[in-house]
Amino acid sequence: MPPNLGAPPVLEPGSLVLVTGANGFLASHVVDQLILAGYRVRGTVRSASRTGWLKELFDKRHGAGKFEIAVVEDMAKPEAYDEACIGVSGVAHVASVLTMDPNPNNVVPQVVAGAVNIAESAVKVASIKRLVYTSSSVAITSPKPNEKFEVSINDWNEEDIKKAWADPPYTPERSYTVYCASKTQAEQAIWKFAEERKPGFVINTVLPNAMFGEILSEKQSASTGAWIKGIFKGNSDAMNTPPQWMVNVKDSARLHVSALIDSRVETERILAFAEPYNWSDILAILRKLYPDKIFPDDIPNEPRDLSTLDHSRGVQLLQAYGRTGFTSLEESVRENTAGLKA
Repeated sequence: MPPNLGAPPVLEPGSLVLVTGANGFLASHVVDQLILAGYRVRGTVRSASRTGWLKELFDKRHGAGKFEIAVVEDMAKPEAYDEACIGVSGVAHVASVLTMDPNPNNVVPQVVAGAVNIAESAVKVASIKRLVYTSSSVAITSPKPNEKFEVSINDWNEEDIKKAWADPPYTPERSYTVYCASKTQAEQAIWKFAEERKPGFVINTVLPNAMFGEILSEKQSASTGAWIKGIFKGNSDAMNTPPQWMVNVKDSARLHVSALIDSRVETERILAFAEPYNWSDILAILRKLYPDKIFPDDIPNEPRDLSTLDHSRGVQLLQAYGRTGFTSLEESVRENTAGLKA
């Protein structure tokens, strides 16, 4: 069902929208929410042979004719998205580099190039009215447990850019810093493009934090959605990640749709932050949901994310979908584990 925007959507209902990296955890939900809102979707993947399940997934969920695949093998190549952009009304650039390579030269230029390339391709297509870039909470700040500070849409994570580009050796512990730098510099490049090129379409960005919730296919690696899945199945590696804010992946996808079609959203950075958590919170929820299952012990004296922020814009936009606000951590954990078997 389309969201109730109170005004005609910017993109014509039934028109074709491009979503990059469509086989990913978040991007697959962006595709899903766009189809639910009445749009057709063209999703890019790097390899058609490894993602045949994707079209089957959306044909089964929504019927044939709502989703098609376009192959873009390397988003960092100039004009990589030219063909994929033909005939679309809007673009959601969700694809990124998630190799967690600690060498910034192998990550940051590619992510920045992908963001600029999609914008360059979009400029060539007169029918495109909106471009949404999937940034990240880490474009503002990486998690800082037990530290009180304000998260602001006016801030940038210059700290991790500096750390990422420090001199070698590129040791494994630098991988997360490099990821943070890639998301920060790519979003900065998108806004620089908007300022300098003044394209004939509106650019918005969405900044999600750790995303939990339903995994649409068992064939997906599922990014942060795999953290809770892993704990459920006995792998507690994810508990090495720091406490931070979270968001349900469906809410994050809904905010992408709003950034694409809502006329009230123009040139905005939208925070997709629901509530802070630590692993003790998640383990308590898992024990409540599955009382007969054994889970790891809590982390002794586990810190918390004490940052504060204003996420009222996200709450306001989600109300168009008949929701009162962001989905809770407990409901997100429930969706993340529904149907799983140990």
